[in-house]
Amino acid sequence: MASAELQGKYQKLAQEYSKLRAQNQVLKKGVVDEQANSAALKEQLKMKDQSLRKLQQEMDSLTFRNLQLAKRVELLQDELALSEPRGKKNKKSGESSSQLSQEQKTVFDEDLQKKIEENERLHIQFFEADEQHKHVEAELRSRLATLETEAAQHQAVVDGLTRKYMETIEKLQNDKAKLEVKSQTLEKEAKECRLRTEECQLQLKNLHEDLSGRLEESLSIINEKVPFNDTKYSQYNALNVPLHNRRHQLKMRDIAGQALAFVQDLVTALLNFHTYTEQRIQIFPVDSAIDTISPLNQKFSQYLHENASYVRPLEEGMLHLFESITEDTVTVLETTVKLKTFSEHLTSYICFLRKILPYQLKSLEEECESSLCTSALRARNLELSQDMKKMTAVFEKLQTYIALLALPSTEPDGLLRTNYSSVLTNVGAALHGFHDVMKDISKHYSQKATIEHELPTATQKLITTNDCILSSVVALTNGAGKIASFFSNNLDYFIASLSYGPKAASGFISPLSAECMLQYKKKAAAYMKSLRKPLLESVPYEEALANRRILLSSTESREGLAQQVQQSLEKISKLEQEKEHWMLEAQLAKIKLEKENQRIADKLKNTSSGQLVGLAQENAAVSNAAGQDEATAKAVSEPIQSTSLIGTLTRTSNSEVPDVESREDLIKNHYMARIVELTSQLQLADSKSVHFYAECRALSKRLALAEKSKEALTEEMKLASQNISRLQDELTTTKRSYEDQLSMMSDHLCSMNETLSKQREEIDTLKMSSKGNSKKNKSR
Repeated sequence: MASAELQGKYQKLAQEYSKLRAQNQVLKKGVVDEQANSAALKEQLKMKDQSLRKLQQEMDSLTFRNLQLAKRVELLQDELALSEPRGKKNKKSGESSSQLSQEQKTVFDEDLQKKIEENERLHIQFFEADEQHKHVEAELRSRLATLETEAAQHQAVVDGLTRKYMETIEKLQNDKAKLEVKSQTLEKEAKECRLRTEECQLQLKNLHEDLSGRLEESLSIINEKVPFNDTKYSQYNALNVPLHNRRHQLKMRDIAGQALAFVQDLVTALLNFHTYTEQRIQIFPVDSAIDTISPLNQKFSQYLHENASYVRPLEEGMLHLFESITEDTVTVLETTVKLKTFSEHLTSYICFLRKILPYQLKSLEEECESSLCTSALRARNLELSQDMKKMTAVFEKLQTYIALLALPSTEPDGLLRTNYSSVLTNVGAALHGFHDVMKDISKHYSQKATIEHELPTATQKLITTNDCILSSVVALTNGAGKIASFFSNNLDYFIASLSYGPKAASGFISPLSAECMLQYKKKAAAYMKSLRKPLLESVPYEEALANRRILLSSTESREGLAQQVQQSLEKISKLEQEKEHWMLEAQLAKIKLEKENQRIADKLKNTSSGQLVGLAQENAAVSNAAGQDEATAKAVSEPIQSTSLIGTLTRTSNSEVPDVESREDLIKNHYMARIVELTSQLQLADSKSVHFYAECRALSKRLALAEKSKEALTEEMKLASQNISRLQDELTTTKRSYEDQLSMMSDHLCSMNETLSKQREEIDTLKMSSKGNSKKNKSR
């Protein structure tokens, strides 16, 4: 089994490995494609950046040209504004000049119109180029983002695959180590099995020789001295005492105890049901305290009053049956004589039920005929009458099956052993039917009680009586359900225990033989008890020898012990003297220490007053010097601040602000700043591209290393699988050989055991027959 599981595991691992290898190849292709796509996109990015730079340069030149034209237009407008008033004053003198100015104006207007059109065209081109650049840039960025996410996903997949590969490698290495350990253990077991087989073969040879000799002896004894075999005839075999099965007896006693408890609950519920129905007849439909009830109900109540004399014997019969099942008896159907008494009590109770059934039906009809009865109540009464008939029929069926089970203990020919199991299954079915009938009675009676409670003439007595009857019916249903489930749970055990009886026979033949067997069993138990006499208490031989050695050694070592005691007493006295000496030394040292402490305290008091005065003077001088040093340091370190706001204002107003000399300087500064920004962006793009290129190279190196490790692992896997297959083949061959040898040995041993048991039985019978013959000879 272990080898098959390992083969299955390795097949699964090989399949997973092939799948992962295919996935790895696909991922490699995807990584290469993505690298090519990223390189193409980088080239496109460079081209787009170059075109964008050209467009930006053109845009900057156009803006500069526009600014120049705008300033020129302003100058021309200013000149026009100045020339108009002058023209009014000097119309005559300035006709020639006006003509010239108009020509210049037309030239300027044409030039201005051309510049404006050119500016619009350039603006449109710039806007279109800007929009196209933005669109391309957005597309490239989105594509770059998707490529980055795909690269991250591929990286995650690659990492997962490497982890899986490492885990599979570790698992395979562990399995390889386990298989090596298993192979070593199996080799050891094989060696042990070989040794055991050799030993077993030797034992078999010895046993065969021994048993063959015994068999010859037993056959000779049987042929010479055995007159007959009592197990051959069932009549004689029924008198033999069977083997005592204490577990079976305890189990049967436990089952009988549970059945007794259930029967007691059922008896109490039946008593309550009959007594409360008697009370109800006295109350409804006519109350006996107010008016006389009908003669039918009087007779019915009289019969119900006698219920205890029929119900109580059921409990007593079950109790006697429980007491008859003890640990010393043999409990089968042939020996349970008390089951007959329980069956008789049950038949008497069924006679009681048959006697009260017509009265019960008539009383229900009388309730239906009364004026208080409604249609719903009448329907419930009809259902209850049907339920009562079913209840009596179920009890009759149960009584017939129990009477059949009681037959083997009284009349052996009344019930065959082959029908025991069918009778027991029918008893279980009858109990389940009794439970179903009681459930119907409880349901219909509860409905009837609710309808009667709603009647205007319902008294408190009737309500309480109905509640009591309902509680007794519920108890009956619960008891019936418990008994049915209990019997169905133990039905298999009952059927299996029917084979319990004398050895090598179908069972007890007659109750008389079973009774004789029980008497023989009691005699045998008494004989065994008489043999078990308590032995007198005595000291064992080994313990007595040990006590004697201890006594001898104690007498010899008494003198040595006395010397040791004297030496120990001398040592104790010396130690006590040393203790007193060191106690005195410690007291003297304490006194000296107290004196020294007092002297030091006096010296400190005398010297502390003079030292305090000197210390105060020194502290005052030091503090004065420190204050002077701090003042000078503050004077040096603090800056001199001028509080005149006017001076500061004049100082700031005197500061010269650099002005731009010309527009070329502004344009130059603008272009320099723009060049600096573009160079910084270009450096960032270059650094990103370098970073991506380094990452791609690292990924390619990692992939190459992973492929190499994968190839090495595949080779190791092949070698491991070859070794495993070889070991498995060796294991299967060794197992088959050892299993064949063991099966042969076990079969041989079983045959030998069977022959031994047969020979022992024959020897026992020979001994018994020889004893009987010797007794007969003595009597003769």
